[in-house]
Amino acid sequence: MEYLFSDRVQTLKPSAIREILKSATAPGMISLSVGNPAPEAFPATEIGEISSQIFRQRPIDALQYNVTEGYPPLRRTLTEYMKERHGAGREFDDLLITSGAQQVMDLATKSLCNAGDVVICEAPSFIGSLNSFRSYQVRLRGVPMESDGIDLTELERALREEPKAKFIYTIPNFQNPSGITMSAEKRRGVYELAKRFGVLILEDNPYGDLRFAGEEIAPIKALDEDGLVIYAGSFSKVISPGMRVGYTLAPKPIVQKMVVCKQGEDVHTNIWSQLICEEFLTKYDFAAHLERIRGVYREKAKLLLQLAERYLAPDITWEPIEGGLFLWCRLPDDIDMVDFCRKAMERKVCVVPGNAFLVDETQPCQSFRINYTAPADEQLTKGIELLGQLAKELRTK
Repeated sequence: MEYLFSDRVQTLKPSAIREILKSATAPGMISLSVGNPAPEAFPATEIGEISSQIFRQRPIDALQYNVTEGYPPLRRTLTEYMKERHGAGREFDDLLITSGAQQVMDLATKSLCNAGDVVICEAPSFIGSLNSFRSYQVRLRGVPMESDGIDLTELERALREEPKAKFIYTIPNFQNPSGITMSAEKRRGVYELAKRFGVLILEDNPYGDLRFAGEEIAPIKALDEDGLVIYAGSFSKVISPGMRVGYTLAPKPIVQKMVVCKQGEDVHTNIWSQLICEEFLTKYDFAAHLERIRGVYREKAKLLLQLAERYLAPDITWEPIEGGLFLWCRLPDDIDMVDFCRKAMERKVCVVPGNAFLVDETQPCQSFRINYTAPADEQLTKGIELLGQLAKELRTK
């Protein structure tokens, strides 16, 4: 039987990260590749308590269908949270609960883009979102990153040269994969360019609550007086990725279309998970929980940077980090990055090659991504040591 696939999916490739994950689970492999939170950051005891209470007192609420827009008390709580915590949300906005923040990217593209439209994104950027955009046959235009965020000069050039651009996709806090945080000045600059050229901004912020150093910066959505910003938030990094609860705060007409699209995808987000999130936000000390997991990541990052100085420097350099899950490492020009990543896997250390995050994976890239939050300290120590040894051996050759 010959299978004829749709035009939309014929050119899609498997996620490079998901393919690497297959090797990451091999016996004896030290996985520095996954984007997983630290296991010790999960509030497992509290989730167990909440679940038990739900099934004792109101089991049908957790087991029955619910509305597509999301569990109403959770929507109200998150709307208030976004206003109080981030100064975001206006009368023209509405909030939709999604199956993880990844679904926001899918629903936004499905609602707004036709085949041949353009999505402008940071280069590098998160491969999961890039593949969501590609699945709708849009063309991606990458804009290079600087140490304080997207290059505004190149962004303006891209907007001028791409009249079919529908939105700018950005991860302003601890960007995946680079770890870079966009400055307040650049956030204002991105917003002003979007306003001038009449395009939307898709602001993806899964890591913002994981800041363990430096000054917090308000999201671009806090600047939104014109209905230009679609904000994507998530509980994946602060409660549990397996629960698949995210949300979007966006102009009401856009949310209305996203709701219709979501009805055809999954009817509604897992209601049991939504109930847990609502209870955790309102009945437990969420602020104290965030402080606890920031402390976990602060200590893990401290260990990582000590290891990097000991084993990776000076051959491998990296971007500084003040939060998030990743370290973005750059190899010297005389080491082939793809070959380095392949040889690292042969030594049972798995990292993500940097070209997986590019709009065009064939473009040259000297960087790779490390996740430091998921592995145990002894695994992280051994993995960084092996990467440093490999870099020194390749330089010697």
